[in-house]
Amino acid sequence: MEMVRLTIDGVQVKVPKGTTVLEAARSANIQIPTLCYLKGINEIGACRMCLVEVKGARNLQASCVYPAADGMEVRTNSPAVREARRINLELILSNHDRKCLTCVRSENCELQALSKQLGVDDIRFDGEKIDYAVDEFSPSIVRDPNKCILCRRCVAACREIQGIGAIGATERGFRTIVEPIFGKNISEVNCINCGQCIEACPVGALREKDDTDRVWDAINNPDLHVVVQTAPAVRVALGEEFGMPIGTRVTGKMVAALRRLGFDRVFDTDFAADLTIMEEGTELLGRLKNGGKLPLITSCSPGWIKYCEHNYPEFLDNLSTCKSPHEMMGAVVKSYYAEKNNIDPANIFVVSIMPCTAKKFEAARPELSATGYPDVDVVLTTRELAKMIKQAGIDFVKLADEDFDPTLGDSTGAGVIFGATGGVMEAALRTVSEIVTGKPLDNLEIHAVRGLEGVKEVEVPLGDITVKAAVAHGTANAKALLEKVKSGEKEYHFIEVMGCPGGCVTGGGQPIVTAQVQMEINVREARAAAIYDEDRSLPVRKSHENPSVKKVYEEYLGEPNSHKAHELLHTHYTPRKKF
Repeated sequence: MEMVRLTIDGVQVKVPKGTTVLEAARSANIQIPTLCYLKGINEIGACRMCLVEVKGARNLQASCVYPAADGMEVRTNSPAVREARRINLELILSNHDRKCLTCVRSENCELQALSKQLGVDDIRFDGEKIDYAVDEFSPSIVRDPNKCILCRRCVAACREIQGIGAIGATERGFRTIVEPIFGKNISEVNCINCGQCIEACPVGALREKDDTDRVWDAINNPDLHVVVQTAPAVRVALGEEFGMPIGTRVTGKMVAALRRLGFDRVFDTDFAADLTIMEEGTELLGRLKNGGKLPLITSCSPGWIKYCEHNYPEFLDNLSTCKSPHEMMGAVVKSYYAEKNNIDPANIFVVSIMPCTAKKFEAARPELSATGYPDVDVVLTTRELAKMIKQAGIDFVKLADEDFDPTLGDSTGAGVIFGATGGVMEAALRTVSEIVTGKPLDNLEIHAVRGLEGVKEVEVPLGDITVKAAVAHGTANAKALLEKVKSGEKEYHFIEVMGCPGGCVTGGGQPIVTAQVQMEINVREARAAAIYDEDRSLPVRKSHENPSVKKVYEEYLGEPNSHKAHELLHTHYTPRKKF
């Protein structure tokens, strides 16, 4: 590999040829501020915050796109550089809605942090502002152009990571705006509600639809029995909102906090993940034996489902008919649990705590109402739960651990790993293999489906059949995989797709990690490692061995894929327009 040597602020740096000055500086622990930059995703030099002085160059250079060269001398902190950065920042702020105290990103805003870092205490260019309408029509995502700084990170996340392009820059010059096509609101286009744009946004221009007031009202309504459930990925991220290291498991503290908030029952969505494996695994075996539509494709991710409805309606019959786990839980709570406890389902209010903004859209689907009432009444993100805990004045870090409520709070390691890409596949194979062969897998940890590669493949012998399976995360990777299936280049029996890159651990409703921190820590790996640690810590690691799942089948559902199970736990899909 050809290397180049350069000097940055007097420090000798050696990097591979093709490395940018920004990356070269960071390799030497020299920090250059950025705003529009996302490594490998958005490297366009638009914000001009990363300007540096290069000896011999006529102008200051944007270090995020300027290649390092042999013998180059760079200054990152000269008077000219500091003044240019400050002027550029003031120009950005001059057209920014600066209502910081009421902004959802206050104290976790990259623009705010830069203003503090560069000592901006006055703005010299307070010029004309355009007052844009706030787009609040989506059940999942709120878009506020008044806070947008035109960094285009959201555009790149939607286009490059997800392969969708639901938003983009329109108009020109001062009137440039990031919005959906033809000036439509975000709910009218092919947005899948995944929230990756929110995670990419450095400010508060994009945020989830806040439903915390609806939940507070339900908790304080004496006529309602309020049940809460939590997805596996929430427990490995919630602690970050309270200053704990990325990847800290806070399962017990989370349960304790939910009880203190006033919920009547605290259940674990992992129970329903085990239920999903029983239903989906049986569905897979049925299709294999009876010549059903293959490949069977998982249906746990609502962002992926909506993407498929928009872009690949020809694959809708391949989708598993299983509801996602939290919707299954809602249906079970308002049927089995309601009957067992003699509660009118009309008076049960189910709240799902999810790492996902797309779940908000999913909960509003009219077909997800097995008992005549919505399976799930409200979805809150991990961030919204943290907001409620803070509003209640709960000292989260000091809480003693507590356990989920019994039966619908009982789960296995297989349910936990749903939170990471490949987890559904791994959980399903743990169970299906044992059902078919009569003996467990030699190793429950199927590492071939783990990791952050865009598409992973595995072959597992199941009796007379070798099941060919694939795992994709992020809809851009799903598109590449489906195109190969369509062309006949690839053949599979079973495919897992998660709408978000890395799976639920980095869903659009998880704590937002700034671009600077992402340069230092691999967030996906840290949270996924915590998921797998929890799996290894549990006494039962296979869905079909969950005693509470067995009990629900014995007492109520009969058997997997029974008529009653189909009524409560299965659904259908709808083709949608493609823009």
